[in-house]
Amino acid sequence: MGIDAEKLKNLHIAPEAKRRTGGAIWGIFLGVILLTVAAIYFAWPREADAHRIFGKSNSATTNAPPTAPTAAPATKSVAAGSTNAPAPAGDNLVLTVSGHIINRERIAISPRFMGTVSWIGVKKGDPVTNGQVVVLLDDSEYRARLHEIEGRLATAQAGVERARLDYDRMVRLNRTHTESQKAEDDARLQLLSTEASLKEVQGAYEVAKTYLDWTVIRSPINGVVMEKLVQPFELVVPQSFGGTRGPSTALIAVADPKDLQVEIDVNESDLAKIFMGQKCRLSPEAYPDRNYVGQVAEIAPEADRQKGTLQIKVQIKDPDHFLTPQLMARVDFLAR
Repeated sequence: MGIDAEKLKNLHIAPEAKRRTGGAIWGIFLGVILLTVAAIYFAWPREADAHRIFGKSNSATTNAPPTAPTAAPATKSVAAGSTNAPAPAGDNLVLTVSGHIINRERIAISPRFMGTVSWIGVKKGDPVTNGQVVVLLDDSEYRARLHEIEGRLATAQAGVERARLDYDRMVRLNRTHTESQKAEDDARLQLLSTEASLKEVQGAYEVAKTYLDWTVIRSPINGVVMEKLVQPFELVVPQSFGGTRGPSTALIAVADPKDLQVEIDVNESDLAKIFMGQKCRLSPEAYPDRNYVGQVAEIAPEADRQKGTLQIKVQIKDPDHFLTPQLMARVDFLAR
């Protein structure tokens, strides 16, 4: 029992050790109060909190509610056949449309008859002049025909001369009553017949000569060869209809590089902004820093029902080598 009493005495806690100091409790309460006040201070909404600066950056973020997005400024570069928003204030631009640069006249040179190409003296991109020989067709058959008709022509001319001599002789004999009037009339009719035959042969001669001339094909304009569609020894036939054409219907295509237009499709809602002779400003998409002057040269008489557009052609003044046919160009239609 003495040992148990001693152990219980060692486990006994003094009353002063059980009491906590009042300062520690008040310190805890004070800390909680300070944290609560700080949280309320920073959470309370204020006008100055609309802009908060982070770090040393000059950029600020706003807590204001998002506003509706503003419309992006209209651009002048648009797809073919579409228009953009009206021009900014102070500019006389009323409409901008994009289209393709084309040659005003593109001539596909075809043969007049079926034949074989014996020589072609140009290639794609070569300059040509009006009257320059560009293609030769095989002319052996037409030369032979011409020689044959030249023989017939000489025979007909000799027949006319013989008939004229006979007629003159009959006129003299009839005056001396050696021959009858009937003989003179027969000689006169024979002369007329031979003269008619001569004219017929002369016509055949002209036809043969024309066909021979057609074997030499010349450029009808000053320009550039846009396409070369045949090679030597190929058989070609004449183009018998418009529209699509193939290598068998045309030999070469030529165009004048100084006679260019921009072909565009305008929405029907924008047609009121366009008129004949209207001044335009043009810029190729490949060289947007280059500007050219133009004017409306053609307004199609019929619209495209499916697309709801009308074709407009704008003539380009003073084009240069930067304007390549079939490339895109932007056209600004001006109010004046």
